[in-house]
Amino acid sequence: MKKDLISNDVQLSPEGKLIHLLGLEGLSKKHLTHILDVADSLIDDAGNLKKSKALDDMSVANLFFEPSTRTRNTFEIAGKRTSANIINVDLANSAT
Repeated sequence: MKKDLISNDVQLSPEGKLIHLLGLEGLSKKHLTHILDVADSLIDDAGNLKKSKALDDMSVANLFFEPSTRTRNTFEIAGKRTSANIINVDLANSAT
């Protein structure tokens, strides 16, 4: 019998704490409730995503070796939503 690729020994620490969310199968009700509670705390009363201060006063450099507007924009938005200062470096189009 083939072992599932996503198993709880990968998702959970030895103490049972969720460290990687790779799938929902096998997670306890406690873990699932915690995931939903955290997700709910990220949304304001109007249903908009709250801006986090997790990376306040920090800088994030996004290095891209190949052009990818969608990926670059996604990473930039994520950085801004966590209050980071963003530096985008497009190495594919940079002069040396």
